[in-house]
Amino acid sequence: MLQAVIFDLDGVIVDSHLAHKQAWKSFLNSLGKEVTEQELEFVVEGQKREAILRHFLGDLSPNQIRHYGDAKNLFLRDAIPELKTVNGLSQFLRQVETARLPIALASSASRSRVELVLAQLNLKRSFKVVVTGDDVFQGKPDPAIFRIAAEGLGIEPCNILVCEDAVNGVEAAKAAGMKCLAIATDGRGPILEKAGADRIMPDFTSAKLEELCELFTGELKT
Repeated sequence: MLQAVIFDLDGVIVDSHLAHKQAWKSFLNSLGKEVTEQELEFVVEGQKREAILRHFLGDLSPNQIRHYGDAKNLFLRDAIPELKTVNGLSQFLRQVETARLPIALASSASRSRVELVLAQLNLKRSFKVVVTGDDVFQGKPDPAIFRIAAEGLGIEPCNILVCEDAVNGVEAAKAAGMKCLAIATDGRGPILEKAGADRIMPDFTSAKLEELCELFTGELKT
């Protein structure tokens, strides 16, 4: 039965994809590299920062990754005060908290950025466990990040619902043996369904925990 919920950050907790893509575009432009809007879609598919940097800039040393990562975060930090939560998130979080289900966050973003965003949105206390890209060697679609979150929660993967919005994230959740609710915007539903999402919604506005329990046994943990 449903015993815990794990959330991704970007595009699930916070409506940040536009700011995220703009920060990467500005950062890459500062290095003299022009990128198209289509190419920028890569940055919202749940990749770790290292993978994104190597995708656009080629082979990099660990020192270069740290330097470029810090530089990119400066561009994003300017946009953080404008960030807002995904529609319906607050109401859905209340449903989960009322049901007394433990909540975790598993994001490919760096821990510094995750903590900055959660602090800005006053959400840090909502999460019993926070796992970031800094805590895993392989990013999504590798399931490690979700398995670590499950271990931290002390819940079996088969009893966990993951809320994701990226193909890599959905694939990682399913590989970890978890159910997945996909938050699909801009017509992304079909690709997330193909990735294995169990339920697809445009946001959390119509999300009902009781209905999501049907993905398990139809009952909440009591």
